[in-house]
Order: sequence, then structure tokens, then C-alpha cells
Amino acid sequence: MALIISIITLIAVFLSILFFPEIKIGKVKLGSYWVISLIGAILVLIVKWDFKTLIEGLTADSSVNPLKILILFFSMTLLSVFLDEMGFFEHLASMALKRANSSQTRLFFAIYAVVSLLTVFTSNDIVILTFTPFICFFCKRASINPLPYLIGEFVAANTWSMLLIIGNPTNVYLAESFNISFIEYFKVMALPTVVGGLVSLLVVYLLFRKSLKKEMKIEAFIIPVKNKSLVISGIIHLGLCTMLLVVSSYIGIEMWLLSLFFAVSLILFTICYLLVHKTGLKTVLKTLKRLPFELIPFLLSMFTLVLFLGEETTVKIADLIDIGNPTFAYGITSFLSSNLMNNIPMSVLFSKILASSSLGANLMSGVYASIVGSNIGAYLTPVGALAGIMWMSILKKEKINLSFMRFIEYGAIISILVLTATLLTLNFVI
Repeated sequence: MALIISIITLIAVFLSILFFPEIKIGKVKLGSYWVISLIGAILVLIVKWDFKTLIEGLTADSSVNPLKILILFFSMTLLSVFLDEMGFFEHLASMALKRANSSQTRLFFAIYAVVSLLTVFTSNDIVILTFTPFICFFCKRASINPLPYLIGEFVAANTWSMLLIIGNPTNVYLAESFNISFIEYFKVMALPTVVGGLVSLLVVYLLFRKSLKKEMKIEAFIIPVKNKSLVISGIIHLGLCTMLLVVSSYIGIEMWLLSLFFAVSLILFTICYLLVHKTGLKTVLKTLKRLPFELIPFLLSMFTLVLFLGEETTVKIADLIDIGNPTFAYGITSFLSSNLMNNIPMSVLFSKILASSSLGANLMSGVYASIVGSNIGAYLTPVGALAGIMWMSILKKEKINLSFMRFIEYGAIISILVLTATLLTLNFVI
């Protein structure tokens, strides 16, 4: 019965993302995907009536504990959102625009580079949501085609997010599930990410090279940061946090504790700074308000559904995937599964499938390949990642014409080539 409820829930989540992404209750708008997943989790709990197993899973002293993963993700997101509230990302984007002069090609490469760099040290979701309105804005001012920059931005963010554990919550979940340290992860994923990133850059450029050859006429402008002192504070906190995450396994402190410390430290420092300068606490409140709180019920609901999924079921699925080379088998199935159920529930499910597999010494190949699939799968269809859903909604508001099918046309060409190159490199490395 639990299996049937889980399947129905996943199908309902998929359909909701496509046809009714929001539920309106009066003036309140709720994301339908997390409401449906929460209902599914509650139904499974009622059927199983096993709250002890759920509590043990949520409070387990292990790296796969979803609460620890959420704290790590939200802490890193807070550091990124804070810098965005200070205008840091817009400042960098405007600098890239100024350096491009009248060349669309230079601007394309500059935007791709900035997005890639920021994604590595922050989060793909935050970068996508931050840069998209800016790209729409300057493209309208310059009367140029925004698609090369928008597609390039989206692909860059979801490719270079593979480089570090903190780049994507799916990285965190799968890596933590199998006790992969920050440095160990980086050693394996560095070369595949670089290859995937370069291939994605080349493919997107070739797709839009004719459009990018046209000159643009726009007055370059630099958007200043809102508060230099707070920006410096934010950069220091993010930089120190990232450096300590690198050595977390050596100093014996879990990543979620380190990230939580720096997030709290930044908020407390900012509150003190704002009170001393008597400027109010709007910056702190805006930062907290922008955190993706809907991810909490979504991840916990999916964790609950997978937790009560029978071991016999996951073993059967694992047996089917284990046939052939694990890098390509898990890379391709995770890539496709991300677009059937979204990459977050896919990661939760695949962590259990991998734990039930008979890969033995090849287990890590399957884990890293699943991480690759969860990231690159984000740009095959808008369903692949929550960022894709939000990205499409921003384009709709900005009146940018990009249909679901046109997204898939671009996504299929780019993602298949990038996935192939990345998995080939990963297979060589591992």
C-alpha cells in the first residue's frame, strides 16, 4: 500500500508542476508540489502507523539525517541570499556588462563565467533566481535576444553546481548518505565538472552563435552595492565557511554545524551593525523571508515516503540498474528519473536504491553518477529541478517567450551531450 501511495504521490507532484504549480487559498499562494508530497507522506504514515521509525530516521546521529542536510543547505543559502540583498550579484553582473562593450559574444562569455564562479561557492538555485531578472532587464534595454544568456545562465548554474558538495542540495544528500567528505568529493568531481562545463559552454554558444554576432547598443552602467561594510562581512563569512567545510572531515566538525555557525554569526553581526547605525532590520528580515522554506516539507515528505518504501522494492530496482557499467547505468537513470519526479525526491530515492545495490567496490561510481544525473537532469525539462520551475515562472512574468517544448528542444541537445562527456570523464576518473 505504501508503494502505491508513493507512486501516486510522485505522479501527482509531476502533474502539479506541469499544470498547476500553485494553490491559492484566499490571498495566500502555496507551491502545490510540497502540499501534495506532504499529503502523500501523511497517508503513508496513517497506513504504516509507525511513528517510531520516522522519529528514529529524523533524529538519527548520521550524515543522512535530513534535518542536518536542511540546516546545511539553508545556512549556505542564507549566506548567498544576504549577499544578493546587498546587491553584490547585480554589481558583478553590471561589471560584466560594462566590460562587454558592444559585443554580445564577450557579454555571453562574461555572464557564463560569473554565473559559473558564483554557483561554485554559493548555490545554483540562488544564482539562477538572482541573475534571471537582471538578464531580462538589460536584454530589453538593448533590444537583443535574451535566450542565449538565459539558457547559458541556466545551464552554467546546473553544470558547475557539481563541483562542490554545497552547489546543490542533491549533492549534499547523496554525498552525505555515503559519508563522502568535502575534499574526497572535490577530488572525484573536479575534472568531470570542468569537462561538462566546457562542453556546455561550447554547445550553448554554437546554438546561439548567429544571434550573438549582432552588435548591441546599450549604455554600460555599474550597479553599486548597497553597503560595502556588510558586503565585506558577507564575503568573509562565506569564504571562511567554505574553507572550513573543505577541512571539516580533518577537524572533526560536521559540515552542518560549521555552516550553521557562520549563518548565525552573519545574522548577529548584521543585527548589531544595523542597530549601531540605526538603520532598521529590514535587511535581515528580507534575507530570512527569501529563504526557500517550502523545501522543508518537500524534503521531509519525500524522506518519509522513501523511508517506508519496502526494502524488497528498492532491491528489485537496484538489480535492474546494476546491469552494465554503474557509471552510465546510474548516471542515465538518475538523469531521466529527475525529470519524472524532480531531482530532490530522485536523490532521496536513489540513496536508498544505492544502499540496496550489489555494486560492492563499484558503489561510489553509482553514487557520483547519480549526482551528475541530478544536476544535468535539471536542464532536460523544467520538471528536473525546482529552480527550473521558478525560472520558467520568472520568464513568464518578464514576458519572455520560452514554451515547455522549446525548453525541451534546447535541453535535450545540451543535456545529452554534456551528460555523455561528464559520465565518460567520471568513468575515467573513478
